Amino acid sequence: MSSTPPEDPQDLSRRGFLQASAAAVGGASALAAALSPLRELDPDDLPSIESFFQKHYREMTAEEREAALERIRESVAKRWEVEAEVSDPSPRDGVEFVYALNVSRCIGCRKCVHACVEENNQSREPELQYIRVLEMPRGTLDVEKSDHHYEREEVPDRGHFYLPVQCHQCADPPCVKVCPVEATWQEPDGITVIDYDWCIGCRYCEAACPYWARRFNYSKPGIDREEVNPDMAYLSNRPRPVGVVEKCTFCLHRTREGRMPACLEACPVGARKFGNVLDPQSEVSWILRTKRVFVLKEDVGTLPRFFYYFDERYPRGGAAPFEEKTGRDAPAGEERR
Repeated sequence: MSSTPPEDPQDLSRRGFLQASAAAVGGASALAAALSPLRELDPDDLPSIESFFQKHYREMTAEEREAALERIRESVAKRWEVEAEVSDPSPRDGVEFVYALNVSRCIGCRKCVHACVEENNQSREPELQYIRVLEMPRGTLDVEKSDHHYEREEVPDRGHFYLPVQCHQCADPPCVKVCPVEATWQEPDGITVIDYDWCIGCRYCEAACPYWARRFNYSKPGIDREEVNPDMAYLSNRPRPVGVVEKCTFCLHRTREGRMPACLEACPVGARKFGNVLDPQSEVSWILRTKRVFVLKEDVGTLPRFFYYFDERYPRGGAAPFEEKTGRDAPAGEERR
């Protein structure tokens, strides 16, 4: 008996994946039965024929990309009566973005969390957040002892320090490796992106991420008309449907145009720094050269572009985050110079 050789994983596309799945169902009637749950979806959630069968982002011509942007504009206008400016900014030559966060300054106010939600058109009901601020007991960097559901009348709390975590834009991202349809990839400026029209919602990337940075839309994202940010980009903060994974993109619709991420602008204590690490005159380059810098989970080998560092002197008169119990400023094995 002859058998069909397995498809080369490198040749697997979203369209091929769907076609193979349909063939496995066997027959038009069986396929119709398999797709019957789609009848329960809100009509606004159903993709158009053009968007469902459009090419992978990296295979699209300039004309095809403009057509995709126009479909997004029309969809936003129909759903929210908002005139959106949808762009597709490209990475700039000679630019590699990194983030540096000053742990000795962060006060755990979560203003960055809420600014990110507003900027990136994230669901409010149910609420979906890209940034988690971990409240950490002083003297340890064990995230298992952290609490990101903390509620306090005032922050910071003297017995804790605060560790914001979001997509670390790894140089060797495990999320990219596990995607079966190449819906996520790394751009030349270091930003890992997602083609939301290509994502099949398998959540392999979410499981592979060691930083809990990806979010899955279990239900239709809820956002009111007055909350919609009309400044959108195809690979960034355009509205996402139910059943796809999304995450932080370093606000590429802003940063590729020379602006700062929304979370940085919202920080009231200047704990967040962002810029081009390939520019030796940039603030982030100076920080990486001169500060006590570490990354989370260095042992997993993902090479994050999200760094944490400490001031030489600590504002607010407190001890360094690890000083109270350990007598040192950074955990053993985590410090980089």
